[in-house]
Amino acid sequence: MANKLRNYTINFGPQHPAAHGVLRMILELDGETIVRADPHIGLLHRGTEKLAETRTYLQALPYMDRLDYVSMMVNEQAYCLAVEKLIGIEAPIRAQYIRVMFAEVTRILNHLMGIGSHALDIGAMTVFLYAFREREELMDLYEAVSGARMHAAYFRPGGVYRDLPDFMPKYESSKFRNAKVLKKLNEAREGTMLDFIEAFTNRFPSCVDEYESLLTDNRIWKQRTVGIGVVSPERALQKGFTGVMLRGSGVEWDIRKKAPYDAYANVDFDIPVGVNGDCYDRYLCRINEMRESNRIIKQCVQWLKANPGPVIVDNHKVAPPKRTEMKMGMEDLIHHFKLFTEGMHVPEGETYTAVEHPKGEFGIYMISDGANKPYRLKIRAPGFAHLQGMDEMARGHMLADVVAIIGTQDIVFGEVDLSF
Repeated sequence: MANKLRNYTINFGPQHPAAHGVLRMILELDGETIVRADPHIGLLHRGTEKLAETRTYLQALPYMDRLDYVSMMVNEQAYCLAVEKLIGIEAPIRAQYIRVMFAEVTRILNHLMGIGSHALDIGAMTVFLYAFREREELMDLYEAVSGARMHAAYFRPGGVYRDLPDFMPKYESSKFRNAKVLKKLNEAREGTMLDFIEAFTNRFPSCVDEYESLLTDNRIWKQRTVGIGVVSPERALQKGFTGVMLRGSGVEWDIRKKAPYDAYANVDFDIPVGVNGDCYDRYLCRINEMRESNRIIKQCVQWLKANPGPVIVDNHKVAPPKRTEMKMGMEDLIHHFKLFTEGMHVPEGETYTAVEHPKGEFGIYMISDGANKPYRLKIRAPGFAHLQGMDEMARGHMLADVVAIIGTQDIVFGEVDLSF
């Protein structure tokens, strides 16, 4: 009796390092060639949308940080813009520039993590270490304005929590650092936060050059990414891909340009676009997006240095009064108490508000019934649409290419599993 050759199935993840503990894929293989890929999600339960419907508008804001926990402030930005649209208010222009600046800081943070971990999963370790060198400095910015390195809750409906500080925290002396090392570490921290950011933007392009010297012309990197996970422009649009997953296929779509929000209409930048729609083109898009983000941050720094002003609306039904006023006036104290207990009442209505998240289009669909909590909240996370393209992107490739495709999708499961 002749032996029959049959396809077989294996589990890829959640134990596999490239699955990062939160993705299980059932792969059907013909030898080492993938015939079908079936992603199973739900290993990182969030229930964010329903949780937000039981909290006041302010209490729901920190949940946004916990969705894509690599792009925290951009999640907050979409939520705040949605609430502002329903209320009918606009953040002060200085707050808009601060938001844009920190959104681009967040974009760089995201792409450093994305490129670094993608390379690490494929087997290139060095760029991961280089990327985290710059991430540390940017995380210091998060901590300086909000007190937290990850879950900032810095953006608020009506503006931002507070203005930029006049100083940057410095490294302290220890037995592990001599005076010379300490002086070099604190060199850029002698002035204001804006001085620190400006110094970062001046040297960051050379850091990106270092990443490119490690990867862009690296023979092994190109063998692992060129021609892998190809998506045509037509299929990218049909699949609902956004962000780098869409631009890497040659579609020039960026919400910051097509439907500008906050201060994006006032800054100059280009949209990097790919040609072949493969993992390599998407890598190049992310590299060039970091360069463009650096340009935007530099413009914001110049504007913020020249234009002081308020950073949150002067409407105490939406934003708390200053602490000095709260301690002097009874009415201000009542406003503060009411805002942080009962919360703001948002007029009846519905909105879909989208921003250009580092991973794609991040949208908030919100319905208000006039109460102090959202009646319905639905979040459009870019990673969810990208993951459902895994089957089509992986078919015909080898088992090892699955790792490259997961990396190029740049998925964080906090946003994929948000409803489960």
